[in-house]
Amino acid sequence: MARMHDTTRFTTAPDLADLEAYAREAFATIPTELRRYVGEVTIRVDDFPEDEVLEEMECESPFDLLGLYAGVDMGRKSLADVPESVDMIFLYRRPILDYWCESGDDLIDVVRHVLIHEIGHHFGLSDEDMERIEAEA
Repeated sequence: MARMHDTTRFTTAPDLADLEAYAREAFATIPTELRRYVGEVTIRVDDFPEDEVLEEMECESPFDLLGLYAGVDMGRKSLADVPESVDMIFLYRRPILDYWCESGDDLIDVVRHVLIHEIGHHFGLSDEDMERIEAEA
């Protein structure tokens, strides 16, 4: 599959808009097994998690968290539930870029991995289930 963006030619770090574009591109490559049920999840890119999120997740550094699913996972939802807010997947640009630089992996592959991980949380999947789905894709 031809990639829309060549992440190997950056002279400056990708900005929020760049990462949002990569997230859209990466989302299109996520296995249908996950993607077909995600219509109500909004993807948002921020530089870092909020301080309250870092405290709640017991992170030692703002670079510890690459993404976060915010909302009620599918396993705990009921048709009788009244949504209090839109389910969201947060991608954190600076930690993702830091991981990308350290790993040497393709940036879109890193974003895709984070999305799969967070979507998996949306469905209440274990880390092992997500690793299997990602490996099979």
